[in-house]
Amino acid sequence: QGRNMALPSKKVFEVFVSKIPWTIAGKEMREYFGQFGPVKKCLLPFDKDTGFHRGFCWVGFTTEEGLNNALQKDPHMLEGAKVELE
Repeated sequence: QGRNMALPSKKVFEVFVSKIPWTIAGKEMREYFGQFGPVKKCLLPFDKDTGFHRGFCWVGFTTEEGLNNALQKDPHMLEGAKVELE
């Protein structure tokens, strides 16, 4: 009988962010994109050789509305630099 119960959505609404200044940390990315909606994940890969992040990340929102809100804003400025969303 419990088969028709609604399960919480595990779907993540992701956006790819590029041209991120090297001075920005994952925490700051999460805080910045949190203004558009709840952020479920923020993956900012680091370069093992340099110790710096690689200038891009994936931000995953818990709702499609959060993703759409982020995509509608242009430009996105972080520390004086324009980052790009795809």
